[in-house]
Amino acid sequence: MQLVVARVGRAHGIKGEVTVEVRTDEPELRLAPGEVLTTEPAGVGPLTVESGRVHGGRLLLRFAGVGSRDAAEALRNTLLVAEVDPDQLPDDPEEFYDHQLVGLTVVTARGGAEVGTVREVSHLPGQDLLVVAGPEGGEVFVPFVEAIVPEVDLERGRVVVDPPPGLLELDGQGSAAEPGAGA
Repeated sequence: MQLVVARVGRAHGIKGEVTVEVRTDEPELRLAPGEVLTTEPAGVGPLTVESGRVHGGRLLLRFAGVGSRDAAEALRNTLLVAEVDPDQLPDDPEEFYDHQLVGLTVVTARGGAEVGTVREVSHLPGQDLLVVAGPEGGEVFVPFVEAIVPEVDLERGRVVVDPPPGLLELDGQGSAAEPGAGA
């Protein structure tokens, strides 16, 4: 299974390094020197990580064969994709790969009301969101934090949410809020 692990940002310096927006919880594994990554668009890659370092809180990578600022800048906005065994689980039991969450049923902690199905996981700077498609249309964005998502049960195929009032309003398509919740 192929997973996006990073997006190339701007060039850094004159020797071919690039900044990357990390989209994996395991950058030391997925973006390590020697890793060969496919790319989107495909014509840019594959790219082999030659070296990496952290500078000013950002990860910088250098790829084999990319030795100038112009060559590095040409990679801007390229998605870096790693091949991952679909049965592999993250080392931390509190972490999940996006493909494990997509398709799970979302239910409320109080009452077990069905909210919908996880359609995708959106990775914003500093915040991951579950994009949940409602059973009757519309979608809600659920911050993927323990206070709101106290349980992910892969075996039962569900995500339990304990939302604050108003969070589950479905895009003008009605409400997924629990009966009697809010006013």
